[in-house]
Amino acid sequence: MTIATIDPRTGELVAEFAPHDASEVERRIAAAQSAFETLRETALDQRAQWMRHSADLLEADADAVAGLLTLEMGKPISQARAEVAKCAKAMRFYAERAEGFLADEPLADPSVVGARMATVVYEPLGVVLAVMPWNYPLWQVVRFAAPALMAGNAGLLKHASNVPQAALYLDTLFHRGGFPEGAFGALLIGSGAVEAVIRDPRVRAVTITGSEPAGRSVAATAGSEIKKSVTELGGSDPFIVMPSADLETAVATAVTARFTNNGQSCVCAKRFIVHADVFDEFVRRFSERVAALTMGDPADESVDVGPLATRAGRDELAELVDDAIAKGARVLVGGGVPDERGWFYPPTVLTDLSGDMRLVLEEAFGPVASVYRVADRDEAIRIANQTPFGLSSSVWTRDADEEDFFVLRLDAGAVFVNGMTVSFPELPFGGSKNSGYGRELAAQGMREFTNVKTVWKA
Repeated sequence: MTIATIDPRTGELVAEFAPHDASEVERRIAAAQSAFETLRETALDQRAQWMRHSADLLEADADAVAGLLTLEMGKPISQARAEVAKCAKAMRFYAERAEGFLADEPLADPSVVGARMATVVYEPLGVVLAVMPWNYPLWQVVRFAAPALMAGNAGLLKHASNVPQAALYLDTLFHRGGFPEGAFGALLIGSGAVEAVIRDPRVRAVTITGSEPAGRSVAATAGSEIKKSVTELGGSDPFIVMPSADLETAVATAVTARFTNNGQSCVCAKRFIVHADVFDEFVRRFSERVAALTMGDPADESVDVGPLATRAGRDELAELVDDAIAKGARVLVGGGVPDERGWFYPPTVLTDLSGDMRLVLEEAFGPVASVYRVADRDEAIRIANQTPFGLSSSVWTRDADEEDFFVLRLDAGAVFVNGMTVSFPELPFGGSKNSGYGRELAAQGMREFTNVKTVWKA
């Protein structure tokens, strides 16, 4: 597999990197294991100091790093800067909260288990491999790395092969911040080399954010080695609009929710499920706003939507749209690959969708919105839950009974009522069904890669 920076605006090769050979992979795994032996004995306040310093360094590098994200995967520059800022915030969050999240939990009355003392302690597992995607080249990694390092683990990163410079930046960041050499390192390897790393006895667990097939492969290997795994494998999030909704706010949020990051987000809204009473008005306002979005060079501050990160991703998205159109879908905005350089696809809105279209059940990873008309809340739930994914969801209603109805019945890792799905360090993040298992962020994300040890003393 080629490990290279290819500018998605032009399709031109910017830089190519030689994969790490077996001896270099071995050296980096050994360094991670050595760093873990040091980290597990390092006081939490020292780890916190190193983490805060790493956040300071990231903020100092913000302009250069944001430009790198825009270069490697086409993220609009303002969103790239926001990603950098979000990473620094999460790093400081875990620096401040780790002590509380990892505190011993003594049983209030140990006599009920026949002990003078009984408690639960959280200990680091060891070296954890992270297999990460290109769409949020920093955030996806930091939301794992910050809690893992603060818990006393060491991390190895197998990043997507089209964002090698982001991987190499992260390879040095935490060591520059003070963490032991090898505490967090990048492996420049192709997907075919991942299995051997998972099977290495020094690697104790693995986390993956990526496609469903990749997640199945990683989880199967980890399972065969009886190693902990966490998976986040995409989504096709519903955005439900009921008659009582604040329609103007819902429409404005819908545009941001679908087209942020050029539509390349696992957790952004993809399917807009709108009650018949407000369907026509929602579609009119939504289509007008989408048509007004500016597509172009993501380094230009005025551009809303840049190119897709890869040619393969652009072509796969076009195939989904073409299949839907051929089977009767109606194009309200956009549609069709533009005749220009780069991997652009215009912001697109489709309606009149039917069950024989691939777009109905598959994830559209790009700037394409599917809009469904429903007669009532029961039909809304049926359509919302009909895909194999269950990452997050958004519901717009000012009816308290409807809020409870949807929160109870939506099969997803999160439900946002009258708001856009966002990942916060303060809240656990993850999905259900084929969107994966386990959680990132919050206390739950930190504890995923700890040994939850019971201590009982007579």
